[in-house]
Amino acid sequence: MNLQHLNKKIDAYERLMRLDKPIGILLLLWPTLWALIIAGQGKPDWIIVLIFITGTVLMRSAGCVLNDLADHRFDGLVERTKHRPLITNEVSKKEAYWLAAGLCIAAFGLVCLMNRLTIYLSVAALFLAATYPLTKRFFAIPQAYLGIAFGMGIPMAFAAITGGVPSVAWLLMVANVFWAIAYDTEYAMIDRADDLKIGIKSSAITFGRFDVLAVMLCYMLTILLLITAGQQLALGYGFYGGLVAAVVVAIHHYGLIKGREKSQCFKAFLHNNWFGFAAFAGLAVHYLMQYQQ
Repeated sequence: MNLQHLNKKIDAYERLMRLDKPIGILLLLWPTLWALIIAGQGKPDWIIVLIFITGTVLMRSAGCVLNDLADHRFDGLVERTKHRPLITNEVSKKEAYWLAAGLCIAAFGLVCLMNRLTIYLSVAALFLAATYPLTKRFFAIPQAYLGIAFGMGIPMAFAAITGGVPSVAWLLMVANVFWAIAYDTEYAMIDRADDLKIGIKSSAITFGRFDVLAVMLCYMLTILLLITAGQQLALGYGFYGGLVAAVVVAIHHYGLIKGREKSQCFKAFLHNNWFGFAAFAGLAVHYLMQYQQ
């Protein structure tokens, strides 16, 4: 194998893992960081934080590979996905299976540095990540399942730092489910015509002409659940300032998606990074103010 061929193969692997599109990593990472900073009361162990960040990158990459393996019969029929490496035969199915296995093993190796509860939760997280692509065949709102899968970093973070999973962790996870439905519906609005043609289910199809309203309601429920979590934790004004910023982001998304233009819906989806960041920034400001008193 010459150097040029090797570089092309590495590039194909990177695209298969979506490393060229880091938004998925960020959407998976923000809720985990919410949990880490809360569980660590503003000062989480940086070794644990580094392990979770690395694990997030590995598991999101593995999830993308598994998703493409599950959807390889459909991706060639969808305009947005017909150039993915498995469809263009840049990567074989055998290579993809080995890549997914390697990523999962590496992630599990990191989890094994944590306590037993975190390890148990990681098994559930792997199951959810592996089975999510299948839900698009029969579940009317697979985005809700995605929200659970993407939210498993929350109980895992609490378990790793505190040794348990308090009720507020599950509250944050439910908030993440509604947030995932919001941003992934924006994404699904892009593929609605193709999904209808090939028989794939999505929240954009299920919500129909009420899709924009559903997205905004999900943002509202996310904010309300985060407020409830803030009240349980007795968080201060800094946190709520972050939530105000998140509300502004959500309102901006309404302006983007109300016309249902594909480019604008995709822009709104990408912009959700700032929603997650706003909530995290609010938490960071709260703990910074707390420790300065």
